[in-house]
Amino acid sequence: MFLDRLKQIYKIKDLRNSIFFVLFMLFICRIIVHVPIPGVNVYGLKSYFQSNQLLGLLNMFSGGGLKNFSIGMLGVGPYITASIIIQLLAMIIPSLEAIMKEGESGQQKMNQYTKYLTIPLTIIQAYSFITLLQKQSNYTIIGRLSIMQYISAMVTITAGTMLLVWIGDLITEKKIGNGISLLIFAGIVSGWLGSVQNLVVTYDPSKIFGIILFLAISLLTIVVVVVINEAQRNVPVSYARRVRGNKMYGGVNTHLPLKVNQAGVIPIIFAVSIVIFPPMIAKFFVASGNRVVVSIANFIINLFQNQVFYGISYFVLVVAFTYFYTAIIFHPDQIADNLQKNGGFIPGIRPGKTTAEYLQKIVVRINFAGALFLGIIAVLPVIMQKLTSGIGSMVVGGTSILIVVSVVIETVKAINSQLTMRNYEEL
Repeated sequence: MFLDRLKQIYKIKDLRNSIFFVLFMLFICRIIVHVPIPGVNVYGLKSYFQSNQLLGLLNMFSGGGLKNFSIGMLGVGPYITASIIIQLLAMIIPSLEAIMKEGESGQQKMNQYTKYLTIPLTIIQAYSFITLLQKQSNYTIIGRLSIMQYISAMVTITAGTMLLVWIGDLITEKKIGNGISLLIFAGIVSGWLGSVQNLVVTYDPSKIFGIILFLAISLLTIVVVVVINEAQRNVPVSYARRVRGNKMYGGVNTHLPLKVNQAGVIPIIFAVSIVIFPPMIAKFFVASGNRVVVSIANFIINLFQNQVFYGISYFVLVVAFTYFYTAIIFHPDQIADNLQKNGGFIPGIRPGKTTAEYLQKIVVRINFAGALFLGIIAVLPVIMQKLTSGIGSMVVGGTSILIVVSVVIETVKAINSQLTMRNYEEL
């Protein structure tokens, strides 16, 4: 079956060329994240990242560019942050909400606003990260920079991020997957390959049990991610029969699918931002001349480096943001109103407000499983580090598995839809 699909893809010239184009763009992106900005001690930077697990999460979303201090060091992270902010603002500002309802043209406008917001966010993040690295006196990463060197570095980093966003748009236009998601996917997979290579080079027979345990947990995690990612609650919906002229419409029974994990990886991104913020700010005050400020900063840094506190706070934030984000994107009143306008109803439930309350109650119930799933996925690296003596956490994390599996499923569905469309045209 798989080989037959590959043969079908290869025979269709447009689809084959689109896939080759996407692979070539991903290759270009991997080159971009490995072009370093001059004036940085790369060895000191890698040592700093090895001692800071929180920055490792940011490095994952940047595709390894942050660890290399490359022109693509921030990856598409600022664009994702801008996208989240725009989505939240659209729920508050009526004019933005009206633009979102304009269909494809509205989506293009929102995408343009997101790109505009990405530029200042990239500049702020670039300045903050450069300043943070200069404060790390223990690693000697970046020396003193002149104003022109500062500006040059920030402009270069901003250009690198916008270049990656543009490449992501080019990939999306080929309609075989979301470009931004595929860029993150490529970065994660390349990180896995590097970790596996290090694991093979430093192989120790005494750790064979830990490696086997890690492989078993990884396979189980992939299975669970696929199951939860595709799981949905089908709410039965019936449509009343309507007569228009001499024809009868409706009278069919269908269902309304409600996904268990409606929020995707957005709650994890929110939680990462919150968890990283306090220790990152505290690092700016470590070199302060005030002893009280220094002691408070060191306390915050040590607190978040504690694996137990870090794991619990991370888990709680992911669960909380899952409910929060689902409440933002899921509108039971709007769904109930659309059903009523089209003559649809849930058997045994009155249309209108009662239907909205019923849908809200179902979402709250299934959202518990989705929130618990995302929370466990988020803290999985901490758990695996304890169980496998650090082997598993170096190679793979739950968040990265969730992203990779989600992107693979989305891409396969997109390719299958392209095949189905072309087969239909031939018929």
